[in-house]
Parts: sequence; structure tokens; C-alpha cells
Amino acid sequence: MRVCLMIEGQEGVTWDDWVALARACEESGLEGLFRSDHYLGIMSDEPVAAHDAWATISALSALTKRIRLGTMVSPVTFRHPAVVARMVVTADHVSGGRVELGLGAGWYEAEHETHGFPFPPLGERFDKLEHDADAILRAWTDDPKQQPKPVQRPHPPVILGGSAKPRGARLAARVAQEYNTTFATPEECRERRGALDRACEAVGRDPATLPLSLMTRCVIGSAAERLDERQQAWLVGGVDEVAEQLRALEAAGVTRVFLQHLDHRDLDSVALMGRELAPAVARHGKRALPRLRE
Repeated sequence: MRVCLMIEGQEGVTWDDWVALARACEESGLEGLFRSDHYLGIMSDEPVAAHDAWATISALSALTKRIRLGTMVSPVTFRHPAVVARMVVTADHVSGGRVELGLGAGWYEAEHETHGFPFPPLGERFDKLEHDADAILRAWTDDPKQQPKPVQRPHPPVILGGSAKPRGARLAARVAQEYNTTFATPEECRERRGALDRACEAVGRDPATLPLSLMTRCVIGSAAERLDERQQAWLVGGVDEVAEQLRALEAAGVTRVFLQHLDHRDLDSVALMGRELAPAVARHGKRALPRLRE
């Protein structure tokens, strides 16, 4: 099981906070630091800091040496695909090949209204997701006019996600290097892994080349003792308890977890995740990142 930190960047995370989080991830041994891509706070009615996701990632790329960086996920409704392709390839060069692109259809209507972004019906947003994913991949691989090409070959990993419904699973089987689901129990992960397997088989792809990951809230150590309530799919408890929950998820087909850490100034929990939890569930060491089928 590979372990990354996931931060809701729209919830008042300052630049100093980002630097501290990145250093904590590097020093503790976590595989990566990923962030949401929103321009408007979700958890508060008051205006809060929400730095641009890809500007933040590029800046952190220059300050870090080891961790992987990326979005969970970037809505295609925010940016033209040519802009996304260029931003990600820039961060790929700055980082020396350590970025990943999470891509989604967008869901938060209020932030679209606030910033003047169109918010068409879901079917149209998914049409754009399919179109933009193809356009971004072409810019990275096939279009000779689009320079520079990525450091990572054939290109930075693309992460798509959802609950593995047919249309999303088909798209992931065709273009993604990872499929991410959120706040799911082991039973739900097992069902979604099965749906991905069937989608891969339908297009002649080895299902093993499309890993399943999970993003879910994690409250660990002493912070768990202060938690008033929890949801069934959250990871809550001491290191041993959370490790046991992660092993159950691994048995259900999950190979990487993104631990949503809402108290972004609690660096002690980040250190605990990296120094104790990640080694407890890393059975085979660092795994190679999945590549596109030739």
C-alpha cells in the first residue's frame, strides 16, 4: 500500500502552510502531497484562502526533491485543455518528473457561479472530460508543435475517478493510469475494482495496469481521541488500527491511499502517517508507476 497526504487547499491553507506540509511529507517518508483544485471554500460560509492548485504545485516542485505532487482533482470546467497540458508539463519539468494530473468533470456549482465558469449539465461536463483528456494526452505525446514534452515518459500519470460507473470506468480503461474513488468501504472498493476489471477487459487492457486508489479522511493518533464523530469509511484510530483498516482496503484491491488531512496545521499527525503508518503497510517497497499500454 502506497501512502500519500491529501489536503483540501481551498480551506484557508496559506503559502507558509504549504511549505510546512511539503517539508513534513518529505521528512516523514510519505510518497506524495496531493491537493484539491477549488477556488471557493466548501466547509465554511466565510471567505478563506484558496491558492491556485497548479501554481502551488509548481512552486512546491521547486522546494522539494522527492515527493510526488498532484491534484485530486482538477475540474475540466476551469481551464482550456491546452492550458492544463502546459501547466502540468511545466510542473513536470520543475519537479524533475514528480507530478500527476487528477482530472474530473467538476461538481461544485457555487464556485463556478462565483468565478463566472460555465456549469453545464453533468452529461455535457463529462463530454468535456472525455474531450479534454484526449487533448491533453495528444499535446504531451503526438503534437510536435507542443513543446517541451514531459520529463515523465510517455507522460505524467493521469488519474480519473468516481464510483466506477460504466461511462467513467470505460474512459479510465482507455486513458487513465490510475482510478481513484472516495470515502469507500472495503466492500465498495471491491465492487468498484470489479467494474474496472470488466471495463479494461472490454477494451483489451490488462486490469493490473489500472490501479485503484482511495481518497478518504484519516484521523490518527492523539487526534483521533478528540474526534466527536466518524463516518464508516474514515480511517480513525492509532497507527495499528489504521494500518489494519488499510490492509482490509488492500485486500479489496486498493493499491494507494490519499489520506485527507483536514487539520492542515497538525504536522504531528503528518509525521505519524509517514514515519509509522506508511512503513507498517508497505509490504513490497516502492512500486513502479503504471505506464500506458504501447
